[in-house]
Amino acid sequence: MKNRANKAFFSIFLLVFLCLKAFSAGVSVTDAAGRLDLDISWDPLSQELIFIKNNSQVSCKIGESLIIFDNEKADFTPPPYQKDGLTFISGEMYKKLETFFAVPQKEENYRVGVILIDPGHGGKDPGCVGSYVENKKTFVLYEKDIALKVSLDLYKMLKKAYPDKKILLTRNKDVYPTLEDRVNMANSVKLKKNESILYVSIHVNASLSSKAAGFEVWYLPPEYRREVVDKKTVPKEIHSILNSMMEEEFTMESILMAQNILDGLDAQIGKKSPNRGIRENQWFVVRNVKMPSVLIELGFISNKTEIKLLNSPDYLKKCSLGIYNGLSAFISNFENN
Repeated sequence: MKNRANKAFFSIFLLVFLCLKAFSAGVSVTDAAGRLDLDISWDPLSQELIFIKNNSQVSCKIGESLIIFDNEKADFTPPPYQKDGLTFISGEMYKKLETFFAVPQKEENYRVGVILIDPGHGGKDPGCVGSYVENKKTFVLYEKDIALKVSLDLYKMLKKAYPDKKILLTRNKDVYPTLEDRVNMANSVKLKKNESILYVSIHVNASLSSKAAGFEVWYLPPEYRREVVDKKTVPKEIHSILNSMMEEEFTMESILMAQNILDGLDAQIGKKSPNRGIRENQWFVVRNVKMPSVLIELGFISNKTEIKLLNSPDYLKKCSLGIYNGLSAFISNFENN
């Protein structure tokens, strides 16, 4: 009986020992996620692995020992690795995940705290200029004036709809802030924790071809690299990783905002002006502001039909309403998801 008990004890000990040994050697990512009830995000291009639960996440990369908790706290552990087509993490990292996700994570509500409207040009810079004759009277239109009218209407709509948000303008009259002034104003806005700022630049188009017509919304190309996280605010070991993550986030949000605004404009003016879609370009303002940003072209002042529309107060109000509806849709999605 005693020998049988000893054998049973030895068998259990051996099983536990083997399990611990196997555990210390590595845990497959799928097993770890299953045990801890985590979602997984995997980017094969960057080799980045993210464990997600509720509003918290832990990110790491294959072959790198650095792990990041909620984009704020960094730690080091034996690096994840791949073997026989599977991805593994060390037992030590598993323990860190278990400890981190075991602590009840506070639900954080992310919100848009500030919207900065930028009427293009102004003052000594008229932007595009167009003219037409009607009933023997010549009408001369300046891009700077059209952009300001639409921006002021949009400002009023947003102020009324969102009294809890800061709605700002780079200019509210016929003055000329330089491109650098506009960027500096945007990047110097103070935000509370979990707040975001949106940058909306409003313009009118022109072309050598009088046939060119339509509205469009521009965003920064995803492949454009820039610094959006201040090196002074995070440890240097994690700056490049956090910066890359924020670049991707701003790009995704800019594309979504551009599409929402385009849809809003299409609903208001799509029957009178062609929808040219969302487009990519490295405009100075959108590539230098550190936030989700778009540049809107309302129509072609060089087109004989659209220039008359752009001189109509009712049409410009529809443009403002279209942008407002698009922003509202984006904000609702951003804050509720």
